[in-house]
Amino acid sequence: MPKWQFVADKEMRRTPKGHFVVYVGDELKRFIVPLSYLKNPIFQKLLEKAAEEYGFNSHRSIVLPCDEIDFQRVADYLEAKKS
Repeated sequence: MPKWQFVADKEMRRTPKGHFVVYVGDELKRFIVPLSYLKNPIFQKLLEKAAEEYGFNSHRSIVLPCDEIDFQRVADYLEAKKS
């Protein structure tokens, strides 16, 4: 099972220690990802794009401007790279 995971809103509202939540796609699907992703340049690019699109002043959750399939590919790549 990958480190990142899709979690339906009804399943879990708490984020495990060492992780954070991002929302992805038109339906804003909730994903829990490890904090280690923050150090990765690929993930940092996604965060930069989110900042460009939504700004830093948003009090909303972290929303990444990509679709679910692309995010899953990035997350799978990051996990494979760690192994």
